[in-house]
Amino acid sequence: MKSSRQVSQPWKNQNRVFPNPGKITVMLALLSSAQAVTLDECIRTTLEANPDAQAAEARIAAAHEAVRQATSAYFPTVTLSSTIARTDNAPQAFFMQLNQRVASMQSDFNHPGDVDNWRNSVGAKARLLDAGQRGYQRDAAKLGAQAEAASKRALDNELVHQVTRAFYSVLQAQAFVQVRQESVASLTESLRVANERLRAGSAAKSDVLNIEVRLAEAREDLIRAQHGVQLTLAALNMAIGRDLVSETALPEAMRQAVASPVIEPNLDAVEARPELEAARLAAQAQEKMQRKTERENWPTLSAFGSADWDSEVNSDFQRSYFVGAVAEWDIFTGFRQSGASAEAKARTAAAKAAAQKALNSLRLDLKQAQLETREAGERLDVTQRSVASAEEALRITNERYRQGAADVTELLTAQVGLTATRSRSTAAYYDLLVAQSNLKRARGELVK
Repeated sequence: MKSSRQVSQPWKNQNRVFPNPGKITVMLALLSSAQAVTLDECIRTTLEANPDAQAAEARIAAAHEAVRQATSAYFPTVTLSSTIARTDNAPQAFFMQLNQRVASMQSDFNHPGDVDNWRNSVGAKARLLDAGQRGYQRDAAKLGAQAEAASKRALDNELVHQVTRAFYSVLQAQAFVQVRQESVASLTESLRVANERLRAGSAAKSDVLNIEVRLAEAREDLIRAQHGVQLTLAALNMAIGRDLVSETALPEAMRQAVASPVIEPNLDAVEARPELEAARLAAQAQEKMQRKTERENWPTLSAFGSADWDSEVNSDFQRSYFVGAVAEWDIFTGFRQSGASAEAKARTAAAKAAAQKALNSLRLDLKQAQLETREAGERLDVTQRSVASAEEALRITNERYRQGAADVTELLTAQVGLTATRSRSTAAYYDLLVAQSNLKRARGELVK
């Protein structure tokens, strides 16, 4: 089912999320894909195909039908019936004959014999006054429908973040593959240099063996990284709710710029969270139901009527009618009513407490999202600078090893350090993208 709501796009123009002039540019290799899948496509499909989203739409439809049911109490109930009966019970037989207009004083009332009757009826009844019970029931149903709609927006807000996180996990896994490939390439070149030095007699055999061992480890890490792409791909499709992304249509990693985050400490943004709106609407609905329950011990007034056609089978029908009104007041119900009122009052208090708990939880959620975003930004800043240092350290060590001024241990240490630094920088970069999405989720901004 397609949603008509507009979805914000935090994955676009990332530099506007945190308007800080100090930008950190992260260069990622462009991984080619014949049919690259975009985050927009993933989000649109998720909001349509995810089972949780479909279930939420069904709950909204059910809530609207509950409003229709509550509104129906204002309309009369009309019933059609047709009854065929046969009896030799004296009173019943007499009244059947009266309705058929064939009763006679000459009949033997004590032994009427078998009497047939065919009755067709149209009946109607309507509640005229009920001390506002129907109004409270209808108001509660409307508030329930609004709460379900708010819950759907809350779910969409969460789903957009979940699929965004899964999408960036795939990009991160691809970036890890690239880092491991660069490590394998670097070690392969170091192995070539070591073999040349060995043949020239300027290096020991142990140098070659140590590099070969490290190269084997790097290739093993590359295999793990490649399988990691498949795992994150499966997680992305699960978040979407459909096998949208395949190995031949992977997301495409490109150069992006991310601004250093500036976090506002204000927690009032949680007032826009649809979860809070749903909790408050649920409390209001329960309060309406409490008022309805309290009015159930008030008097009610109803009207009723019927038009009847009675006949012996295969004879002319005789028409009659019956109309009236009834006032009812349950003055004692064995304490059932007082118990029901007390229960409804307690449920209202529980719903209000749940709304307050939701507010407190959402404030904590926003605070955690703010801290995680700040942390990710600081980590990215540090690791990005350390990558340049590690690259320069490896370049110098390579030159020194070629000239015989550095041993193989220094070379391997520099190569391992660069790989680790690039991995941390890649992780920090995508952690920041995910944290930005999570911050928008915590503010309730991913779905309008």
